[in-house]
Amino acid sequence: MITSDFVGAALKEHVCRISARQTMNYAAAVGDPNPLYFDDERPEGIVAPPLFPVAMTWPIVENIADYIEAAGFPKEILFTQVHYSEHLHIHRPTAPGGPVIIRGVIAAILPHRAGTHVVIRFDAVDAEGQALFTEHIGAMMRGVKCADNGKGGEQLPVVPRPPEGSAALWESMIPIDPLAPFIYDGCTNIHFPIHTSVKFAHQVGLPGIIHQGTATLALAVHNILNREAGGDSRRMISLSCLFTGMVIPGAAIRVRLTGRNEGPGVSDLFFTVLNAEDKRAIRDGHIRLKS
Repeated sequence: MITSDFVGAALKEHVCRISARQTMNYAAAVGDPNPLYFDDERPEGIVAPPLFPVAMTWPIVENIADYIEAAGFPKEILFTQVHYSEHLHIHRPTAPGGPVIIRGVIAAILPHRAGTHVVIRFDAVDAEGQALFTEHIGAMMRGVKCADNGKGGEQLPVVPRPPEGSAALWESMIPIDPLAPFIYDGCTNIHFPIHTSVKFAHQVGLPGIIHQGTATLALAVHNILNREAGGDSRRMISLSCLFTGMVIPGAAIRVRLTGRNEGPGVSDLFFTVLNAEDKRAIRDGHIRLKS
């Protein structure tokens, strides 16, 4: 059990330095050859892929029990967590270079039919204090009861809703190579054994290793940006989704654009990712682009 009294509790500050090798490796991990990520002769230099921030915050998430400074936080519930929600606001593209400072806070603790939804907000700035990205990453604490009505939900980012009754605008099929989880693991340093160990996956009741949710999301974003933004990831303002199903390596996913809204200076894109069983691996997907 957990109480929402922990909303507002700060995490220890994390400082990292981003190299071109790291950003290039992330792009390579999801098979994205965009020159923005690889051509280091560009006068403006290279930038990181838009999903790269998840690799920057992973060292905190992986060791979250050591970063939460709130006295009395029930750290034993952390063993029940799975990545459930993601919202990423990109203030400006991350580029290799100087140090990045990441500060975190528990933004929301909300009851859910599957347990308790705990959302952490990360704010990343450069050495001059200029904002790089804000990430709201949500974990579902499976089977863990929230002792009250929750807190912080009103502070979470508001995501636009897709047009009512709109049909799929297009769909792409992307095969997931059996080695894809290992490549993503090695290139991003986002390591969790359900993605690389059949033995561990079986021990926790899974049918086998599963493709990383953020890797599936990165593939979808790469595909959507190529089709809707000419591959220019610098146009991306924000991204959000829920992770709701498994993707098995060796099968294929289908990225489906379900809606498009044009507004003043922005374009809102809505998408879903279906797995080989025709179930939603990612739902409520939304990308906002600069027009």
